[in-house]
Amino acid sequence: MIIHKVKVYPSKKYLPKKKQLAWKLAVIASDKSKLNRKSVDMVINRIIDNASVAIASLNRKAVISSREMALKHPKNSGATLYGINSKLKFDCEWAAWSNGTAVRELDFHDTFLAADYSHPGDNIPPLIAVAQQKKISGINLIKGIITAYEVQVNLVKGICLHKHKIDHIAHLGPSVVAGLGTMLKLNTETIYQAIQQALHTTISTRQSRKGEISSWKAFAPAHAGKLGIEAVDRAMRGERAPSPIYEGEDSVIARILDGKKALYKIPLPKKNEEKKAILETYTKEYSAEYQAQALIDIAKKINKKINNLNQIKKIDIYTSHHTHNVIGTGANDPQKMDPNASRETLDHSIMYIFAVALEDADWHHVKSYSKSRAKKKSTIRIWHSIKTHEDKKWTKKYHASNPKSKSFGAKVIITLKNGKKIIEQQSLADAHPYGSRPFKRQNYIKKFLTLTDKILDKKESSRFLKTVKNLEKLKSGQLSMLNIEVKKSKIKRNLKKGIF
Repeated sequence: MIIHKVKVYPSKKYLPKKKQLAWKLAVIASDKSKLNRKSVDMVINRIIDNASVAIASLNRKAVISSREMALKHPKNSGATLYGINSKLKFDCEWAAWSNGTAVRELDFHDTFLAADYSHPGDNIPPLIAVAQQKKISGINLIKGIITAYEVQVNLVKGICLHKHKIDHIAHLGPSVVAGLGTMLKLNTETIYQAIQQALHTTISTRQSRKGEISSWKAFAPAHAGKLGIEAVDRAMRGERAPSPIYEGEDSVIARILDGKKALYKIPLPKKNEEKKAILETYTKEYSAEYQAQALIDIAKKINKKINNLNQIKKIDIYTSHHTHNVIGTGANDPQKMDPNASRETLDHSIMYIFAVALEDADWHHVKSYSKSRAKKKSTIRIWHSIKTHEDKKWTKKYHASNPKSKSFGAKVIITLKNGKKIIEQQSLADAHPYGSRPFKRQNYIKKFLTLTDKILDKKESSRFLKTVKNLEKLKSGQLSMLNIEVKKSKIKRNLKKGIF
């Protein structure tokens, strides 16, 4: 790996494009690096993972709306929509929009956390959509996905967006473009221009994840994927972009991030070096914010130690700055303690999540968020007894540069009414690559079968799994087989009129 230093330059000081971050990302996307075997296998795991959560969310409101929009954009040689007959095709950017929303809706696919946050699996829907429309082979789709992960993971390592309340999809636009560039075998110049366009158009604030969190949280990455496709289309036609988008006098860094005195350090593989960043990412065993994963595991363990949960007086959670300030009481967000809050808000309340997991010794992607569950009196009592605290030791672990040292856990102290304290701590979720039982291929398949149970028939489920395992050998024009069909009677519609 090479560490690239990125800073702002005044307009009067010309910065050659080959020294610009966007160009360096484009070089990585257009190189001829060998495929890493483990990276290839992980791509297949993540396509299975995405399909699991997408099918499980097909009849949720945001997904229905996105699908209705995509259905209005048919194209004979286009891309498929999750759940819809694979013979029907749609414009790839609208397929990316709909499928991306389905993947993101339950907040249940993969994650990578470093200087910023990300869900790298969001790259997959737009790449599959374009691959289907352009009749790309399975191996070239794999190469594109590996590049997309490489770019997003390394941007997330080097540039913090949330510090400035910018949503993390600003790293997703460039990574989608980089992946498309690899997959379509575009030249460095075209990818460079498209990366800059994508970044320029995917800047938005974190209000989408604050206060009353709406369906936009699911739409946001799908929108970034759609914009990335359109940026590539324009660049392929010879259109140029605002430049330099990272280092310019009025660039993203200068005006939105750390300012004109900023210095960022971005790690990137050498040209033609194997891309392995996907192996640093991790999926979710539970449908909740990633920082909640280890805490759900802790809650399940503590449940076995307390005979009567009514004896709990208070619960203190000592954790990282991020967990405390984003999903903990440090957010100073009353909606995180409100039984009437939306599912999207409860998903970002570690107090709610810990209370439910402690009571149930389990977590379910639907039942744990139901209105009746959130309003259960015993849950509310435990929920409102919880307070989070930043512990610098956990913050330091969270920001560790060594993946094996990085931690997303917490220490929990439960004080009972008799004064007795129950203490449990855990650094990583059990399912994390360095956890007690890391996710393997069989776990991804089990997750798929669990989430799609009673939605898919066994024949379609088996067909999909057999197809995706054989992804490397799929030829041009065969990627529509990655779609999953659901019986028409099981697909809900929204018949409200829109513009389309």
